[in-house]
Amino acid sequence: MGQARVLVVAATHGNERNAPWLMEQWRRQPQLLDRAGLDLQLEIGNPEAFVANRRYIERDLNRSFAAELLADSSRTELEIQRARTLLAAFGPEGRQPCTVALDLHSTTSAMGNSLVLYGRRPADLALAAGMQARLGLPVYLHEADAAQTGFLVERWPAGLVVEVGPVPQGLVSATICRQTQLALEAACDTLAAAAAGRLRLPQGLQVHLHQGSLDLPRLTDGTPLAALHPQRQHRDWLPLQPGDPLFWQLDGAGERYRPEVLELGSEARWPVFINEAAYGEKGIALSLCRRERWSCDRSWVEALGSLVQTAGPL
Repeated sequence: MGQARVLVVAATHGNERNAPWLMEQWRRQPQLLDRAGLDLQLEIGNPEAFVANRRYIERDLNRSFAAELLADSSRTELEIQRARTLLAAFGPEGRQPCTVALDLHSTTSAMGNSLVLYGRRPADLALAAGMQARLGLPVYLHEADAAQTGFLVERWPAGLVVEVGPVPQGLVSATICRQTQLALEAACDTLAAAAAGRLRLPQGLQVHLHQGSLDLPRLTDGTPLAALHPQRQHRDWLPLQPGDPLFWQLDGAGERYRPEVLELGSEARWPVFINEAAYGEKGIALSLCRRERWSCDRSWVEALGSLVQTAGPL
């Protein structure tokens, strides 16, 4: 029984430099990465943006994988063409088909070593639960957001994003690199265990479910009227209560968190991607989550195992 090939992508955003640096080290010295016996396909997501040290050239590659975009022959933006190329090469029906996609990112937010899921596919939940059990990684589940779609990992049968921060855009940090490698190795261990039929999940998976996003107060021309409050900066994954300071102005004025703005209840919410530098253009100063603990289901293990086990050797 063989194991499915795994696509590992770095520099989906070209100014996130840590994963590409790691990838170069792994290519030169493969023994530096514990692959747990898996066949990993290492790829730079957006080579042109990486060379330019920019997040993207024409549009965000990690919002360019929606089926309707890819099927529209009139859409010729560089990143949409790159999405088509990656799928043609490594998609489930590609020339070198991969079953799982692991998308390695860094963030300017104080997210630590964390995971992002898009939706509730059982195989993704099994992978996240296995990694959380190994490293205690927090999980952000992003769904039901019509303004943010077309993510890379959604086009593969299973996959997730590894998100590590804080680190400035364009900077390589030893700490961020080490945390990224640990997360990838935890993913490899989980996938190898699933392929061998020996994956055992913990009793529960703690998830942070996307509830909505807030932007800075702005003038009609888009100029920010306030900054994020100092008591909120670098406090990702920590609860935000109604009435807590949220935005700050130089004269001392500001705003406090009012859950009714997003039609949320009065209970605490957990912010993520606080002050992420790249999200200003998306009108996001922070995203708010509800925290839940789910019982791990045996069907999750079965779904992941059926995907990563193949009929013959690669």
